[in-house]
Amino acid sequence: MARGLHNLLLFLTRLALQIRVCGYWSLVYGYCALCSAVFLLKLCWSVALRPTATFRWTVRETPPACLNDSSLGTHCYVRIKESGLRFHYVAAGERGKPLMLFLHGFPEFWFSWRYQLREFKNEFRVVAVDMRGYGESDLPLSPESYRFDSLVTDVKDIVEYLGYNRCCLVGHDWGGTIAWLFAIHYPEMVTKLIVLNSPHPSVFTDYALRHPSQLLKSSHFFFFQLPRFPELMLSINDFKALKALFTSRNTGIGRKGRWLTAEDLEAYVHALSQPGALTGALNYFRNVFSSLPLSQNQVRSPVLLLWGERDAFLEQEMAEACRLYIRNHFRLNIISGASHWLQQDQPDIVNTLMWTFLKEGEGRKSYRN
Repeated sequence: MARGLHNLLLFLTRLALQIRVCGYWSLVYGYCALCSAVFLLKLCWSVALRPTATFRWTVRETPPACLNDSSLGTHCYVRIKESGLRFHYVAAGERGKPLMLFLHGFPEFWFSWRYQLREFKNEFRVVAVDMRGYGESDLPLSPESYRFDSLVTDVKDIVEYLGYNRCCLVGHDWGGTIAWLFAIHYPEMVTKLIVLNSPHPSVFTDYALRHPSQLLKSSHFFFFQLPRFPELMLSINDFKALKALFTSRNTGIGRKGRWLTAEDLEAYVHALSQPGALTGALNYFRNVFSSLPLSQNQVRSPVLLLWGERDAFLEQEMAEACRLYIRNHFRLNIISGASHWLQQDQPDIVNTLMWTFLKEGEGRKSYRN
């Protein structure tokens, strides 16, 4: 009798798990189909209004001058033996000083950290990486090449190549997600973790499934699962949608922020107009649903989380919830009027808050190997 009851409970548990899995993927693909229909309507509307301009875009051959600004640092390259990929990074500050490593988000590249490269190069060896699939780093086109474990290993290999066994790790958006994961899996390599507008991955998963409003703000996650069509939508009208991410009233840098110059904006278009660049960037999203939830989620490094109050993609309530997964000092700063593009929007405030955090507790000497 007891054995039969045990087997029944085991069967019901497995059945419930299978139902949850089926429901999860039904939600993913159902919402993907809905988002695709919306974007298809937008494409038809654009063709109706501007039939000749819609499918016209230009690959930028020559980088704008701002990408060769010597005050930002030196352009360097490294080929990682394990993956065989070549990575591009910009470095400044003396070798041997504590390492501060910057990881950018979507749809950015190393250039998004220009204000921080200038600010921290006197006290740190600052390095801003083009993550795989971005900028001048290699662009593997297979979505499987962008699994979380590969992206985290990239960070480890780069830190070690630079001659360090630990660093102050700074990440924004997707770079923030990878920074969280790196701190989870390699806590001994992260002296301090600074994340900008990117919730702990477990917080994002739990919150989005319980809050339809966040699911709506994350609709691009579902749309980007499609092959080729998202690349087309970001390219039409000479990358109009891409430019709008940084400049529109809803998603762009706030009115009180530091607006992108025409040259700054051209730098982003130059990087993402190159062959295969959009596919590489979008492949980060094409693996996310198979990589969550996490099997490990505890962060043991001191954490500073900076959050733009006007983030159009992420709800502010997720920021405080990150505290649940941090087993060390946690500081959260909500920056009034700031957008999702925090380090470019309010660089002076961001830099000041970073300095305050860096001077707390262990002090700067702890960053040295």
